[in-house]
Amino acid sequence: MKREFDPILLEVMWNRLISIVNEQARALIRTAFTTIVREVEDLSCGIFTPDAEMIVQAVTGTPGHINTMATGVKNFVKRYSKDAVKPGDVLITNDAWLCSGHRNDFTSVTPIFKNGILLGWTSTCCHAVDIGGAGFSADTHDVQEEGLGIPIVKIFKEGKPNEDVLDIIRANTRMPEEVMGDIMAQISSQDVCVAKLCEFMEQYQLDSIEPLAGQIFDRSERAMRAAIGALPDGEYRHELFTDGFEKPIKLAVTVTIKGTDLTVDYTGTSSQVDRGINVPFNYTHAYTTYPLKALISPEVPNNDGSFRPVKVTAPEGCILNAQFPYPVMGRHLTGHFCVAAVLGAFEKITPERTVGDGGGVYIPQWFGRTKEGKVFTNNYFHSGGMGARSNKDGIHAFTFPSNVKNSPVEVMEAVSPLFFEKKEIRDDSGGAGKYRGGCGQSIAVKITSQYPGVISGLFERTKFPALGRKGGSEGKVAEFIIRDKEGRETRPHPKSKHTLPPGSCMILNLPGGGGYGPAYERDPEAVLEDVIQGYVSIKSAEENYQVAIHEKSGKLNIDWGETNKLRNV
Repeated sequence: MKREFDPILLEVMWNRLISIVNEQARALIRTAFTTIVREVEDLSCGIFTPDAEMIVQAVTGTPGHINTMATGVKNFVKRYSKDAVKPGDVLITNDAWLCSGHRNDFTSVTPIFKNGILLGWTSTCCHAVDIGGAGFSADTHDVQEEGLGIPIVKIFKEGKPNEDVLDIIRANTRMPEEVMGDIMAQISSQDVCVAKLCEFMEQYQLDSIEPLAGQIFDRSERAMRAAIGALPDGEYRHELFTDGFEKPIKLAVTVTIKGTDLTVDYTGTSSQVDRGINVPFNYTHAYTTYPLKALISPEVPNNDGSFRPVKVTAPEGCILNAQFPYPVMGRHLTGHFCVAAVLGAFEKITPERTVGDGGGVYIPQWFGRTKEGKVFTNNYFHSGGMGARSNKDGIHAFTFPSNVKNSPVEVMEAVSPLFFEKKEIRDDSGGAGKYRGGCGQSIAVKITSQYPGVISGLFERTKFPALGRKGGSEGKVAEFIIRDKEGRETRPHPKSKHTLPPGSCMILNLPGGGGYGPAYERDPEAVLEDVIQGYVSIKSAEENYQVAIHEKSGKLNIDWGETNKLRNV
């Protein structure tokens, strides 16, 4: 029998569900072994119905994890039906096409039982520091080079570890202690969720989660459809280019709005390539529904109901719907640009809700040995600037659209034979505009070990800058430089692996976000403040903003007479 919940009780119960998954996420962060999970918070947590419909997600997490879990958990239920799991079972996979798009992500699922009845599922997804093969690199030719692949299997059976699976994982990673530690942290956090959800259902005398989930889904779908219905019908197109590996990649998108339904189609996008920048469709879907949700109805909860009015398509064999066994390790290098593609189309629909293109997130991986000769490998998360908004400047050094944190310098130096010579805001990198794009970072990292190190770059936007909106200027492109101990500099391929002798330094100048609106409309006082803070140079203030700034008696001031001439006032 269907049970209805009054609005007040529904709100209380909804917030309780959010608190459960947030507690699950904190448990995972606090017990994780690697900086990727513990410091950067590259993870996601969620609760699902018995039919694997996502009810609620934790606050932390990336769209590439949580939105792929929203479709990926359904693949677990296809593999193991409701009758094929028992209390104490835990499932796991890193299949790129079934879940989050590359093999470095482990998705784990625990069935939730109460009195022998399956209530639903809880799932986590984390980025593993290493899964063998070529490591975290885009310089691969097929997915089999990219490390160990684990199909959907039971890693725990009725509470007992499946040692055969655990041994296979240990034997195929350079960092077995860290990888296994994070997997066990995932499973432990899922146990927290199971206990808390059963406690919640006992308190509210619920025998099933489905009536509550159904009401949440229905309300979310109605709100999403109402928001889509308020937009003008039509077809809206946009295209952009990314660096690619050997040649540029085109992303073409058509957004079609018809009544309360919305379709996003990527026909016209470049074909899949023989390097690891291809994207499985599940990841494309995730980074398409994310900006749609943010643009159309940000206040509506992110769950299965809010996805129902939206359809995403991409031709098989295009780079956004790559087919097995094409390489996909660096799928974020292309997939993140789905956000920019959707934003570009929506500039024609609701420009006031869009933002300039972002500088992106950069995840170089280092391989090598410590001073003691121990093997190490780790990812380091850095970010460019976020694009400007229609009423605010972009955010500096912000990992949009990924929603992870920058890696703390102190922690990175503590766990790796690396020394950060510099990490600072890169001036003049944000696109000029009425609202300025966020600035990227300038980073210099030196190897301190007596052993050589290997850097796997995975760097984008070295050729095509972040575009502005409504007359805003583009941001500055990225630069990847290697400096040897004699001070000589080279600019190697930004997506290949490179060996750095001891004493060498990696220099990374990250791109800024695009601006919003014409730069001559920016308040001169805001330009002066940017110069004082070091975000904009005096030269750029005059050339790009038509604001003359002079130094007098050790203080920067606006030369209003010269500024009025520059702005034809």
